[in-house]
Amino acid sequence: MKIKVKLTLFVGLLFAMIVLLTALAAIYINKLSNDTKNILVANYNTIDYSRQMLIALDENIENPSSKTKFETNLVKQQKNITEPGEMELTDKLSDDFDELRKKNGDTALQKIIRKDLTDLMLLNMEAIHRKSSVAQKTADSATFWIALSGTICFLIAFTLLINLPGNIANPIKELTESIKGIAARNYSQRVHFEKNDEFGELANAFNSMAEKLEEYNSSNISKLMMEKKRIETLINNMHDPVIGLDENKRILFINNTALKIAGLRTEETIGKPVQEIAMTNDLIRSLVQGLFSKPSTGKTEPVKIYADNKESYFEKEIIPINITPTGEKVEKHIGDVILLQNITPFKELDFAKTNFIATVSHELKTPISSIKMSLQLLDNQRIGSVNEEQKNLLTSIKDDADRLLKITGELLNMTQVESGNIQLAVIASDVNDIVNYAVSANRSAAEQKQIQLLVSNPGNLPKVLADTEKTAWVVNNLLSNAIRYSYENSAIQINLSSSNNQILISVKDTGQGIAPQYKDKIFDRYFRIPGSQKEGTGLGLAISKEFIEAQGGQITVDSDFGAGSTFTIRLNQSI
Repeated sequence: MKIKVKLTLFVGLLFAMIVLLTALAAIYINKLSNDTKNILVANYNTIDYSRQMLIALDENIENPSSKTKFETNLVKQQKNITEPGEMELTDKLSDDFDELRKKNGDTALQKIIRKDLTDLMLLNMEAIHRKSSVAQKTADSATFWIALSGTICFLIAFTLLINLPGNIANPIKELTESIKGIAARNYSQRVHFEKNDEFGELANAFNSMAEKLEEYNSSNISKLMMEKKRIETLINNMHDPVIGLDENKRILFINNTALKIAGLRTEETIGKPVQEIAMTNDLIRSLVQGLFSKPSTGKTEPVKIYADNKESYFEKEIIPINITPTGEKVEKHIGDVILLQNITPFKELDFAKTNFIATVSHELKTPISSIKMSLQLLDNQRIGSVNEEQKNLLTSIKDDADRLLKITGELLNMTQVESGNIQLAVIASDVNDIVNYAVSANRSAAEQKQIQLLVSNPGNLPKVLADTEKTAWVVNNLLSNAIRYSYENSAIQINLSSSNNQILISVKDTGQGIAPQYKDKIFDRYFRIPGSQKEGTGLGLAISKEFIEAQGGQITVDSDFGAGSTFTIRLNQSI
């Protein structure tokens, strides 16, 4: 329980008891006052009136002044009837006085009146005694309850007096001793308060401070300096550029390689905000972009920098430095490291691979075309007839030559994609011509498997902004894949539509479909679904995606595993 809550409870209880004691005293004093007033007002007045009437009787009742005095007090008594039987006695006194006025000087009547007054006084004296007993009981009750309340207040106050100073002073004393120990460089001092109050929180904060001081004291400054020099030497001898920043984006260190490619000097950078340097240095500006904006989740392009007397390529990585300080539980960001990894050798190998594939593919197209021409001559029997077995062999050779021609075409297209040299002629094109070309090119293959190619065209579609040749190649590739993976005696639906200033071309097959775990990978280069028995290089869909996106479009797939797939091309309408 918090100390503030404890104090509030104890002091509040003491205050409530004092209020109760005051209320009890006021109630009983008021009660005693009322009892006293009843005695004085009612009974004492009757005795006084009776005494005055006795005096008047003794002074000679026949005297007019004495008679008037008696009558006056008798009237007052008649208005002050308060006790049982007092009315009867007063009426009898009044009757006897009336008789006396008729018989002046009758001593017998005077004695009777004296007896009436004595009885009246006795009655009120007994009432006074009775009311005094009631007042005494009230006083006794008041004494008991006030004494009880006072005792409880005393016990609470005594408990606070005994316990409260110690509860507050003892932890402060222990904390003071521990602080003195810390001041004497005894950093092993700890405070142990098994409490859940302010002193417990203070102890936790003190122990955390002491632990940090102990950790700092146990470290060797010279050792730290040596480690700092070692790390600086290591960073400066790295062949990859490295820049270190603190939590305020000030440059802590920058190695020689980074200084060289950025054209900077050490004294121009260390301790300065990286934003300030980025204002006058284009390379630094491009390197720190990810620090001041939301990091991109997509693939980042390599940074091209002129270094080592040639164009070099670097992969940028921004590494956040987060630590959990000693004695704390919350992770804290203390800076960032910008690391550039030189991938120039790999890029050069990639360029060499792309050039090799392009050269080989281009060189293969000539002999393959020659083979196809020879096959056409043999098939037309212009140089002699062939038997049925030879025809089958020629058909097999023709299929293999077509497959080789397709592979070389895909490889040539892929070299364009990889080199970034996709040459597009985006013009307003008729989408019907593109689809009709692809359908015609695949009709023969569809008929061999008795597959129907169904084209749904609403008519009057606007023209599309596209490279006719490459878009036709993509649609042709989608249709070819659909025929390849569809079952015999089935149908492939080609739908044309427009939506949101875009033309949509969708190809829906009735094949096996794509398993969910492979749906996001089918557009990757060289990817083929494991276990697939169909032929292919795994490049067709990757090239299709690059061609469509290069035209500002989009290609997506929607597949129901076991029921077929639908590939959709979205291209912008011509304005």
